[in-house]
This record gives sequence, structure tokens and C-alpha cells, in this order.
Amino acid sequence: MNRNYSFHGNNHHEMELAHGKLHVYANEEIFQSFHSNMYEMADNNLRIPRNQYMSYTPDAHIGVGTCIGTTAVWNMRDGCVSPSIVGDDIGCGMRVHTTQLRKQDIQDKAVRRDLIAAIEKYVPTNERTNTNYADIEIMNVVRNGLKGLPARYIPDAQWLTHVEESTFSYDHAYLEQLPPKIRRNAHGQLGSLGGGNHFIEIQVLEISGSQKHLAAQWGLFDGQVVVMIHSGSRAWGAMLGREYNRILKQAMHLWGVSNPDPNLIYAPIASQEGQTYLNLMYSALNFAVSNRHMIAFGVQEGFREVFGSGLQMPVLYDLMHNYALQEFHRNQPMLVHRKGATRALPPKHFMNAPAYKATGHPALIPGSMGTSSYIMVGKEEGLKNFYSICHGAGRARSRKATKELVTVDQFQQSLKVGTEEEILVNHPSLQTILDECPQAYKDVDQIIDSIVGASLAEVVAVCKPMAAIKGI
Repeated sequence: MNRNYSFHGNNHHEMELAHGKLHVYANEEIFQSFHSNMYEMADNNLRIPRNQYMSYTPDAHIGVGTCIGTTAVWNMRDGCVSPSIVGDDIGCGMRVHTTQLRKQDIQDKAVRRDLIAAIEKYVPTNERTNTNYADIEIMNVVRNGLKGLPARYIPDAQWLTHVEESTFSYDHAYLEQLPPKIRRNAHGQLGSLGGGNHFIEIQVLEISGSQKHLAAQWGLFDGQVVVMIHSGSRAWGAMLGREYNRILKQAMHLWGVSNPDPNLIYAPIASQEGQTYLNLMYSALNFAVSNRHMIAFGVQEGFREVFGSGLQMPVLYDLMHNYALQEFHRNQPMLVHRKGATRALPPKHFMNAPAYKATGHPALIPGSMGTSSYIMVGKEEGLKNFYSICHGAGRARSRKATKELVTVDQFQQSLKVGTEEEILVNHPSLQTILDECPQAYKDVDQIIDSIVGASLAEVVAVCKPMAAIKGI
């Protein structure tokens, strides 16, 4: 495939592909690691009519139909929506809660083991185990998001305001088109972690020297214990995604529309199929933000078992990295798809949540077990990438390849097993989660260097892992 590129400086590469331009934000080391099939996948995406913009962040890697780490934009008036550029785990995202605890409070490994055990009482980590929130009506949640939860699950108003959105509004009539099996399978999953790369991590902060004032405004301090949560919409989003990939694929066939990649599915926004998918996608976003909320509720219950019932865990922020959302750019409404990409709005941007209007909101970027995660803030220059940054480290190798190439001993070394600084995990055998070891991922420090060097965002705090809870 023909491709040329120009370098704009600040880790910004502009690729001229056969069907349009791809912007790549990566330092030289990361840029050189991108495989040619990633550009082929981008070119297939650019065949979708009337694309306004497309980019990769440095964590980009091959996905189904579209690379994870993609931002792609169409005009709402005449553009397209693509389930493939949303991903199956619709609304998957990050959440961070703060505490007034300090590192010394959890330094003792026995305390951390107690925390892990207590949290697992309230947050199921086994795919076959349901939660016990019998008083939560799932349909209220998918219609109204956090506002559909009973009041007893809202510890304080901040849990509703320090989020990208507490409720995603849409036409609830579209819910009648959902197969009953989606509702059945999602029942009992609200507040459960899920498997794969989802996690609950207990971390300690190191504040960036240049951002101490902003960190203080956000209630962050050196040595502070925080909890980072990564999860999504569970069966609701996964089954909805698969169902509408199938429906839209059939529609494309009837329309006579094709693409070299049969896994790349899309429809005009204005079409019946496009409108149905968009409206139902918002139901999955409501499930996802509510799921992370209820996981956090369970985490707080676990912390209170160990540290007392008076312990408070304010939410710092909750955001998504798999979705398509109408946003206003260039003085017009546009549908911004982010598949494995995080929105990072700068200070005073009108789309910020009211609590973060003045400062810009926290952008939450996970690393991997054994490596740091990051709390960042967007910059004005991020406009060039529609205010998108990375969503994590990004996989460097597949799960199968990781199991073939990495040993349990190497995994243990990366977790500092046997030392006072050991990162504890909830699995007695690391073999069961070997495909999620740090060696499966890119160097997160290089990813962050790429973002900072591209002037898309700045680091506010580094989050050092102390304990990780993974699902199976």
C-alpha cells in the first residue's frame, strides 16, 4: 500500500494513505514500532464516506475492524456511525477514587491482603458470579444512568457530578428492539468487574512537581492512596454490539456497500439502522458508568471493613474510552468515535463537567500490573486531535503470544514478588492471568512521553501500584 508521511514536530506524523489522511501521535520509538497492517486497517476505515478526521494515539494496536487507539470523526449532518470504531465493550472506561490514607497505612502486606479479600466480598471477580443488588432495576439504569440507581447507592452528590455524564439521554423507545436475552444476561452483572484487562488497583500517588497546585485543587497529594477501576458495560454492551454488527452488516449488503475488511461495519447516521445503533449505544453507556459506580460502591464497603465505617472515598473522575458521542467542533456538531482513546479537555473548555470547568478534568490513563498509571490534564493544543489522548499502555503482543513468550518467573519479577514492595494480586496462581502481565503491554512511559511531547496533555500525578484485583 502506498503511504507517505510528513512530520509536523511534537510527535505528530501525518500519513498520506490511499483513501485519506491518518494522523499519528507518537515519539520516534513508538512510531517505528507500528506495523504495516495498522496502516492497511486505517486505510480501510478511511474508505467510509465523508470522514472528517482520523488518528492513532501511541497505544494503538490491531483490533477487530479498527485499531484500538483510534479517533475518527464524521459530521452529524451527513456522516456515518461505525460499531467497529466503538468496539464491543461499549462505554468501557476508567474511574478513580481518592482516600485520606497514606502509603504507610497500606505498606504492610497483611493489610493489603485483607483489603483484597474484603473487596472481593462485594465485587464479583468471577464471570459466573452475580452481584446481589436485588433492589436495582436494570431497565431504570439503562434508561437513566446513575440517576436510575436507588438513593442508598449514592454516598454523596459528588458521585453524580464528577463524571463525564451521569445520564446519556436518548429515545427509550428503541429499547423495545432489543432481544430479551440481552436483558437476561445482563441481570446481576451490575457492579461486577469482568475479565480480560479489567481491574481494580490500589495505588499510591507521586505528584508532578510542575502540577502541585492543580493536584491540590483536585484533592491529590504525595503518598495518597487511591483506587483505579477499569470496567465497561459487561453483557449489555457486548451483546448489543454483536447484535448490531450483525444487523448493520446485513444492511450494508442490501445497500451494495462493501469494504476490503468484512469486520468493518458502518451505516449513515441518518439511516434507521444508524439511529437505532446510536440510541441503543447510549443505553450501554448508561450501564457502563453505573457499573463502575457500583464497583466503586463495593470497593468502598471493602475499605470500610478494614479501616472503619467512617472512611470516605470521594470520586475524582469517571470517563470512557469506547464510544461515539456528538460533540461541537469547528462550530458544528460532529460524531467523534473513540475506540481505546480518552477525551482530555483543557481548562475552561465548555464541554468540561461543571466541577472541572476551570481546571480541565482528570484524564485517567492505566498502565499495567507492575507499571505506573497516570492522571493527566488536557491542553489547548489537543484541539488538533479533537482532544483525544491514549487510553492506556496498549498491547504489544497478543494473549496467545504472551503465554508463549513470557514465563511466570518473569511475571513474578515484574511484580517484585518476595520483596517489601511486592505488588499483591488476588490470584494465588499467576499462570491464570499471565496474558495480562506487564510484558504483554507497551512501555507506558514511552506512551506518556509521546502524549506530552505532542502537547496533547500534561502529567498531574503518577500512580504506583500496590495491589491489583483482576477478574477471570
